[in-house]
Amino acid sequence: MKLWGIDLGGTKIECVVLDSVDQLNVIARKRIPTESNQGYDHIISQIKKLIDLVIEEVGETPQKVGFATPGVLEPDSQVMKNCNTTCLNGNPLKKDLEQILGVPVALANDANCFALAEARMGAGKDYPHAELVFGVIMGTGVGGGLVVNGKIIAGHHGIGGEWGHNILEENGHACYCGKSGCVEQVISGPALERFYKEQSGESATLKDIIRQYHEGNIHAVATMERLLEYYGRGISTLINVLDPGLIIIGGGVGNVDLLYTLGYERIKKYIFNNGIVKTPIVKPLLGDSAGVFGAALL
Repeated sequence: MKLWGIDLGGTKIECVVLDSVDQLNVIARKRIPTESNQGYDHIISQIKKLIDLVIEEVGETPQKVGFATPGVLEPDSQVMKNCNTTCLNGNPLKKDLEQILGVPVALANDANCFALAEARMGAGKDYPHAELVFGVIMGTGVGGGLVVNGKIIAGHHGIGGEWGHNILEENGHACYCGKSGCVEQVISGPALERFYKEQSGESATLKDIIRQYHEGNIHAVATMERLLEYYGRGISTLINVLDPGLIIIGGGVGNVDLLYTLGYERIKKYIFNNGIVKTPIVKPLLGDSAGVFGAALL
């Protein structure tokens, strides 16, 4: 059976068809604009339009479609929540998609899909004995996904892996989630850029801050020191609770090479294991494809 997946993003919707669960070769791939500013019903019709285009290309209809979504389906009410494409929130997306497509639909948060794809098709292939894989997203926001023995663990509330909204800094900046000092408000890209501006009075991109760090700029050094320290605290908590066999770090901040050297040393400072850390922490291999591949694997 061919595997169909859709990555429902805020700006684009992408569909992929993989030939089988054993081979996982891409046989079709297409994307169209989401046009989310036109509302929920329009997004549903765009998804239907995309599926129809791919059906025409592949020459057969799907038996099931997996979706990577920007939020999660609330297990009890079966409506969407925590979506940054806000028109999805409060809507029964799964039910509406099954109705318009006429096939079973599986939904998972995009961070979970990232973790699943990387575990099975990407970086995880080099760690076949990693029973538990945690996929970290560190970019504009901070999130994560948990995969155990090749299956997503969404959790009782559907929020499994959401380490980005643990409190990391008392009396920190307010977060959209209603709390203050969340991991996301401390070590996401925008949070680091904001801290640099507070220290220096000047705006700079994360890329520029890293360059200035290597040049010895005191404000850049303070910003990167903040990243390393709080990264060490945050990741050590994940390891203490879950003890994964592999951590994969995606997102723009995940490209900061210091995380894999000095950042790894900071984890040792806080882990409940006599300062010994053996957890492989690696960069992803699938790039932007992880979400849509993960959706197809649902």
